[in-house]
Amino acid sequence: MNAATADQIRLLDVQAFDVRLQQLAHKRRSLPEHAEIESLTKDLTQLRDLLVAAQTEESDTAREQTKAEQDVDQVRQRAARDQQRLDSGAVTSPKDLENLQKEIVSLAKRQGDLEDVVLEVMERRESAQERVAELTERVGSVQGRIDDATARRDASFEQLDGEAATATKERAVVAGSVPADLLKLYEKLREQQGGIGAAKLYQRTCQGCRQELSITDINEIRKAPSDTVVRCENCRRILVRTSESGL
Repeated sequence: MNAATADQIRLLDVQAFDVRLQQLAHKRRSLPEHAEIESLTKDLTQLRDLLVAAQTEESDTAREQTKAEQDVDQVRQRAARDQQRLDSGAVTSPKDLENLQKEIVSLAKRQGDLEDVVLEVMERRESAQERVAELTERVGSVQGRIDDATARRDASFEQLDGEAATATKERAVVAGSVPADLLKLYEKLREQQGGIGAAKLYQRTCQGCRQELSITDINEIRKAPSDTVVRCENCRRILVRTSESGL
């Protein structure tokens, strides 16, 4: 394949744009905010699970407290009715009076036991409420950190994407001036060779594979016309000759 020296040198410009685009894409994928957001999101998921558990516990103890308070109220009302009967003098039978008094004492004890249950449930509910408040605050804090990291990531995206868009446009202009057959070979080699399809021959060393060419290869390149597209014998990339090639 033949191509004017200027076209081959422009191919190096295309390669430089492609390297720049690769660097920008790598930087975009490697932003520290990615790992930060991922880690914080895991923390947030765990905290939300804990918050749901705490809210469930608070809800359960609220129902338990309501039930316990209703039990106390029922016992209190029954004791009040018994006391009212006792005070009214309607019960005259000694045996009935004795039974009524025993029931009042029993209800008082029952009320005391139930009130202890209410207090115990209230303590557990208060503890659950404190846990809910604590976890709610932690969830908000972590969400805020995620929002901050996301904003920083998006700002970096905007900058990098802008640079990539500019480089892509400039590459298209330069690539448009390179002969189609040369550009096609370059694109094929770039795909095969990890993003580098053309490299400068600098001081007898291929800048693509960083291997110094043998004397035989150098002599062959030296004898080749300037418009001949030469390839590195080591990596098969296009070798572009310049005044710095050491030929």
